[in-house]
Amino acid sequence: MVPVTALWLPILLSAVFVFIVSSIIHMVLPYHRSDFGKVPAEDDVMAALRKFDIPPGDYVIPCAGHPKEMQTPEFIEKTTAGPVAFMTVMRNGQPSMTGSLVQWFVFSIVVSVFAAYVAGRALGPGAHYLAVFRFAGCVGFAGYGLALLQNSIWYKRNWSATLKTVFDALVYALVTAGAFGWLWPAS
Repeated sequence: MVPVTALWLPILLSAVFVFIVSSIIHMVLPYHRSDFGKVPAEDDVMAALRKFDIPPGDYVIPCAGHPKEMQTPEFIEKTTAGPVAFMTVMRNGQPSMTGSLVQWFVFSIVVSVFAAYVAGRALGPGAHYLAVFRFAGCVGFAGYGLALLQNSIWYKRNWSATLKTVFDALVYALVTAGAFGWLWPAS
């Protein structure tokens, strides 16, 4: 058994490596550019929504206040007429990436802490690289990727976009696994 505190270096370095790889994936590689489509008549839709001054948050339209309401003729008529949408409203102005990047790095540390905990409980000092790689990689993939699937299942996010992001999660898991395998304490 290896305590999490003894794995601080692979925890931090794997988070740094994931941060760098994710930056390359999203800034250099083109495969995520089609994840979101443009709304037809964007300017008109924005002008129509602007007058409601919708606060930042997550919304669904139409929205049933109670499951029983979903069975009413009025609600069924609204869903039939459409549009039916899940939407996230953000603050007005140019989005700042700083807060999101800090949160992403902290999240990467959290995933690595869980990978350290599971691998550290399962393996001792001097464990073989491949054994460490398997444990850290499996936990890393679960942390980075599995929850993303529910976005397509429940919120109808484009499966293509979700699967590309799950592929990214696999890459992040492999990077995490490699860092742990490389920096695992010797016996």
